[in-house]
Amino acid sequence: MDLNEMQSIFTIGETVAVEFKRCGNGIESDTYETVCSFLNRFGGDLFLGVLDDGTVLGVPEKAASDMVKNFIKVISNPSMFSPTVYLLPEIVKYDENHTIIHVHIPPSAEVHSFKKIIYDRVDDADVKVTSTSTIAQMYIRKQNIFTEKKIFPYAKMEDLRLDLLPKIRVMAQNHAGGQHPWTAMDDQELLKSAGLYGRDVVTGEEGFNLAAIMLLGKDDVILNVAPTYVTDALVRKVNVDRYDDREIIKTNLIESYSQLLDFGRKNLPDKFFLEGAVNKSLRNTIVREMVSNTLMHREFTSSYTAKFVIEKDRMYVENANRATKEGFITVDNLEPNPKNPIIAAFFRNIGYADQLGSGVRKLFKYCKFYSGKEPEFVEGDVFRITVPLDDEYSFDFGVNNKSVSETLDDKIATLESDLKRTKNKIETLDCDFETKEELEIIQLIKENPSITQKEIQQRTGISLGTVKRILPKLQKKGILVREGGKRFGRWIIK
Repeated sequence: MDLNEMQSIFTIGETVAVEFKRCGNGIESDTYETVCSFLNRFGGDLFLGVLDDGTVLGVPEKAASDMVKNFIKVISNPSMFSPTVYLLPEIVKYDENHTIIHVHIPPSAEVHSFKKIIYDRVDDADVKVTSTSTIAQMYIRKQNIFTEKKIFPYAKMEDLRLDLLPKIRVMAQNHAGGQHPWTAMDDQELLKSAGLYGRDVVTGEEGFNLAAIMLLGKDDVILNVAPTYVTDALVRKVNVDRYDDREIIKTNLIESYSQLLDFGRKNLPDKFFLEGAVNKSLRNTIVREMVSNTLMHREFTSSYTAKFVIEKDRMYVENANRATKEGFITVDNLEPNPKNPIIAAFFRNIGYADQLGSGVRKLFKYCKFYSGKEPEFVEGDVFRITVPLDDEYSFDFGVNNKSVSETLDDKIATLESDLKRTKNKIETLDCDFETKEELEIIQLIKENPSITQKEIQQRTGISLGTVKRILPKLQKKGILVREGGKRFGRWIIK
């Protein structure tokens, strides 16, 4: 890791994958708690000799090698760490006066404990894990087990809603353009073809799996195998403390999909939009992607209640998740990862979903036309999609009932004014900016070098995640330099 990258990390501060430790009197127990939590989560980077605000204090240079030896001794001691782990700390000469120790910790395929206590990483904190259900979820995440494949050997055909299969055949046929193998199969052949009936080669158990029950199970059977399964659909526009409208949906995924779509249609405006010469429903497109995602990618063994919430200025879905990383998802860093591949494939066959990853791209594309703003995807133990709402915005008609031409003229005038003001304020800055957001951020820093990331987000309307991505990018380009710590430092435009 080079010094520029370190400076960027110190500027951003502690996150789910970054931790600073002062280590003024040697390495203390909380350092090893962080190592344990990183191993149990998604890995991370540990910096010894750095204060919580990102200020580099350093460790005694002569003691650094002994600190590294003690660190390795503890993590390789089975009475301290179980299972033990091999890590290679790096002694870094940060500047003439400061030496720090950097430890990169990769995610582990096992669940680790320190002094017989399991730690997990939540935001920028190390948390003791004592709940058996949480520990079970950690093992599921580590072992890459798809819980949808769990076999229920005593589940029978009569436990499923076989009356839905004729409709499913028609949907699959229509989605495939007129021909689909399911149309020529009987019920049992269809279920086996869809991966809903199988055999566990480890236990030898044979029967319907969890995916079959969640997709097609009768309500009482679903309640039996997943007693906490529910999707809570709410509207909170007037009564924000309670709700204006509510539906609690506990039925199979096929009918849940239709009910949630109807809920969205009932409570959201369908703004006029032409894609080419075709009138396209932005509302239906956006709601479809949100609903299909929260239904087919959730972790059904979790007791966390999935939600579909519509508020005045936003709507969001959230559900329990078997996360493989944590943070914001964008089109640029998207790495499609199926949480329930059997359910996802079934949804694609009947047209409820498209190719893996296409939902993210569609939402980023169509949200701008619907509300003028981008959606936000946050990956973690709880997965959330947030779509901004603005009833006064219309891509074709403008904002606040202005005509399209008036709105475009206003936008052009505003852009020209912004660019002119930016050029005036950054007379000596000679560099290439990739986006208008970079220009806006530089302009604000020129006005107030001590401005915080949160203040930039509030002044510009740019999401906090985007601000956190742009600042290190500008540092890497050599445009920005951070002087001082995270809380009391200042920005310098080079």
